[in-house]
Amino acid sequence: MKKYTILTILIVTLFSSVAWSQSFYNFNRQRDIILSFGTGTSAYFGDLNDPGDIFDTRWNINLGLEYFLNDRISVRGELMYFSLAGDDESSNTEGRVRRNLSFTSDNGELNFVGIFNFRRNGRRFYQRPGVNGYVFGGLGLAYFQPKAIVPDVYVDDFGNSTPLPNAGEKIALKPLMTEGVDYNRVSLVIPFGGGVRFKAGPFFNIALEAGYRITFTDYLDDVSTTFRDQSIFGNDLTARALADRRPEIGLPRLAPGKRRGDSSDNDGYMIYNIKVEYYLPTHIMSTSKFKKNRRRSKRPRSQ
Repeated sequence: MKKYTILTILIVTLFSSVAWSQSFYNFNRQRDIILSFGTGTSAYFGDLNDPGDIFDTRWNINLGLEYFLNDRISVRGELMYFSLAGDDESSNTEGRVRRNLSFTSDNGELNFVGIFNFRRNGRRFYQRPGVNGYVFGGLGLAYFQPKAIVPDVYVDDFGNSTPLPNAGEKIALKPLMTEGVDYNRVSLVIPFGGGVRFKAGPFFNIALEAGYRITFTDYLDDVSTTFRDQSIFGNDLTARALADRRPEIGLPRLAPGKRRGDSSDNDGYMIYNIKVEYYLPTHIMSTSKFKKNRRRSKRPRSQ
């Protein structure tokens, strides 16, 4: 997290330099589009985490543009890169420890949300409240790529070990079809949550935000249904080894049809962020002139 803290400080410093260079003329003009940069942590919820675990040390980074429709409602588009992980080894449940599955995943998300601010902004952007809470909700698309580290050997049902040529490598799990399912790595997501903004000067806000993502997949972690017969993997010993990892800790392989995951509930994830928000100058991007012309066109003509 240290390098992301340094990056955030550099971004703030750069934005501050730009802000001080703005003329009084531009200061007096309305700004209604915010550029935001954020970083924080990501938490995964699925078959490879314990109930009640709501924080994680995985990271995320995001960039967004927000447009104010009026003094309380805005819309935002955001790109995010984030990491998720889960493993049975650190579980408090014995059954999960004996299952011995794990994954890590670096992911991307594009989302569009509507935002409702609790307090109204002033007539000008620099007259906004010093503190303002908000809630948001919308739609997005997430791309995920669960991976796992290949063990040193494959152990067959008779206890014989065969060294694996890609031992120690982190590889994608989806092509292996560990449960015999060719799932899609792109999922529709529903982001929702809330946050609070702190005015940090005429052009800047600091925002703290938390948002959950409902997904439409149970394969963020490559775990969902049951163990399959090892014969479906043919001669692919790597797929055989990663489909059932119990032999790595000295336990027998489970029979086909035994529960591997819970398919009754889709996976999800939580995003926690601190963001720097900057009101873009009107000569870069603004709709204030359009709004002004639109208001004039609605005025009744004098007789």
